[in-house]
Amino acid sequence: MRLLSCLTDDHNLWLVGLAAGLCVLGSVITMRLFQRLRYAQRGARAAWTFMGAVATGATIWCTHFVAMIAYEPGVDVTYEPTLTGVSLGVAIGGSALALWVAAKRFRHAAEMGGALFGLAVTAMHYTGMAAFAAEAVIHWSPSYVAASVVGALMLSALAFNRARAAGRNGAMWSAVGLMVAGIVALHFTGMAAMIVIPLGPQVDSISGDQTNLVMAFAVAGVGLLVLGTGVSSHALDLQSRAQARAHFDQLMEGSVDGMVVEQDGRILAANAAFAALVDVPGQALQGDRLSRWISELDTLSVGSLSQTTLAIPDAAPIPVEVAVRRDAQQAADTPFMIYAVRDLRARLAQERRIAHLARNDGLTGLPNRASFLEWLTKQTGDNSPHARVALLAIDLDRFKEVNDVHGHAAGDQLLVRIAERMKAALRPGEFVARLGGDEFVAVTPVETREGSLGLAERLREAIMQPVDLGHAEVSCGASVGIALWPDDATDISALINDADLAMYRAKAALTADVCFYEEAMDEAVRNRRRMVQQLREALDQDQFSLNWQVQASVETGEITGYEVLLRWRRPDGAFVSPADFIPLAEESGLILPIGEWVLRTACAEAAAWPEPHKVAVNLSPVQLSHVDLPRLVHQILLETGLSPARLELEITETAMITDMERTTHILRQLKALGVSIAMDDFGTGYSSLSTLRAFPFDKIKLDRSFMSELDGGPQSSAIIRAVLALGESLEIPVLAEGVETLEQLSFLRAQGCNEAQGYLLGRPKPVAEPLIQNEAMVLWTESRATEAA
Repeated sequence: MRLLSCLTDDHNLWLVGLAAGLCVLGSVITMRLFQRLRYAQRGARAAWTFMGAVATGATIWCTHFVAMIAYEPGVDVTYEPTLTGVSLGVAIGGSALALWVAAKRFRHAAEMGGALFGLAVTAMHYTGMAAFAAEAVIHWSPSYVAASVVGALMLSALAFNRARAAGRNGAMWSAVGLMVAGIVALHFTGMAAMIVIPLGPQVDSISGDQTNLVMAFAVAGVGLLVLGTGVSSHALDLQSRAQARAHFDQLMEGSVDGMVVEQDGRILAANAAFAALVDVPGQALQGDRLSRWISELDTLSVGSLSQTTLAIPDAAPIPVEVAVRRDAQQAADTPFMIYAVRDLRARLAQERRIAHLARNDGLTGLPNRASFLEWLTKQTGDNSPHARVALLAIDLDRFKEVNDVHGHAAGDQLLVRIAERMKAALRPGEFVARLGGDEFVAVTPVETREGSLGLAERLREAIMQPVDLGHAEVSCGASVGIALWPDDATDISALINDADLAMYRAKAALTADVCFYEEAMDEAVRNRRRMVQQLREALDQDQFSLNWQVQASVETGEITGYEVLLRWRRPDGAFVSPADFIPLAEESGLILPIGEWVLRTACAEAAAWPEPHKVAVNLSPVQLSHVDLPRLVHQILLETGLSPARLELEITETAMITDMERTTHILRQLKALGVSIAMDDFGTGYSSLSTLRAFPFDKIKLDRSFMSELDGGPQSSAIIRAVLALGESLEIPVLAEGVETLEQLSFLRAQGCNEAQGYLLGRPKPVAEPLIQNEAMVLWTESRATEAA
């Protein structure tokens, strides 16, 4: 009844209506700003909180004091200015705290913010009532006061709860209604709690009208503040929305993947990449259902990548990868779903190509080594259905000539055509692969050993057919080695090795192009491998030694130098011929450390001789092809102290022919050190004259074969005369090797040969003994006597 009397006491109904309108406006502003603040970016939350607090607090304050202006208690009323201003500050500050807490993400944040808002409105109301001054006694009803506070807190908390549930763009009329009810309940229940007892009869007074006028101006000023804040908030909201939209559009269109924003199954936005993917204009996609193209939409997990297909009408499905994200600023019940759709066609095609290249040769398309090993393992495994399997190792003959003459592009073209023909020659159950270069393998099940010859001949025929390259017609031969499982080997690696050995035998044979594996081949390979291992041990255990063979002047018999000869003595005392172990050392690469040991040891010993004789050291073609040879020679000369002029390096013309330009460059570097270069075994090659023209040698060493055949006919003597004449015309001294008789020495002296070397002058010995000079002088004297006789 007290609340009703308070209402009936209010004769200014229009002010009451204005207060009600302000109450509704304040509630709408509060709830809308709560939504904006809840989903605002971090950098914009402070601005939204400030403007929201000013707009909300000022509106609620205006609501209160407009209602107070309409209130006529029957006495003159004034309002204490300080407390009135404080009440406005309380409204704004309390609203700021309430909005800030309500916008947080923890549980019951909205309800806590609503309760704080109710407390702020309550504090503003009773602070404003404390500014109420009149010539009367004022009594307060505790029950009404408590009811007003409880109602404000509960209804405000419930209002914020409903606003949060409505989401970002949901309807909030229920929240607004609850907020209005809370404010109205607070105000009118609070006014009903106040009883005003006048101290005297009411008289007409101008002060009351002046007070109302001042309050009207105050309320108008605050109203303008609210209006300005609202306009600023609206401008900020429009700017924020425009920036967010522009940023969102930029992100969407800047992505090479298809991007789709969906809500409640409907497409809100899609970028051009997705529109092109589904072949539908972008604007036409809005409002359509994404499940039209992705049937498994409901099974896609948020936060993970899933592979599915896009269903395209009248076209093949498109494999895609879809990433699903929930808008982090959306409430859980009405989320925006963001889909990133990536076209997998190019990636899958690339993966298929990579998988193909991993199992097939990139040039010919034939299966590669990995596929071959997998196939052979399957054919020879425990569950193999075949009694025997033949493995064919195939190597092309004369392929290097095609590369050298016509170029590598022509060689590749030849390999492609040969591979096509080999593949066409296969029958069911047969397999062919390229291991690399000009090496191929084939696998076929057989009943007997001879059953593999059919495939071998078909493949050889396919290989040997001429290939037209456009500018030339070329052809290759083929050497085939065959090994049988399980007859020759049960282990795959052993079977492959056996087939290779048979292929090398076929390649070396003059009459057979196809060879079967034989156990003797394996024994020969094992012996070679054993000797290579023994060579390594010999180098580590100092089993090598040097012998020296004298070289003397044919005219005077004086010693001109010594040639270094390598000897290998095994621990059992047996000597191994250099003709047996030098080729193996060259094949295995051990010639490099062995040759370095020979050069260093020879230079060190020669440096200690009392006479400065020359030292001749043979170089292997493998050593000569090594780019560090000049540096190594220079280093050894510095270490041993041997004069470069005393070192003579002997090379064969075979080493020159392999790579003339490269070898010549290395020889020029060696000669720049002051070292002499001699052509060894002259006359045994097929390009001796061109070799002499390519490099200025310091000496020519005539091969020993000419001296051994000197008595066999006039041809050898004619050749020796020609070589000596060539050396004289080029001003290159000539040394004859293999001199074993006085007749040979006399012949050389008569023809003007410069130097000689052989058993006649001295056999190789471990030490370059000075006595050799005396022996050489005796021989020279006897030769002179024989010539005179």
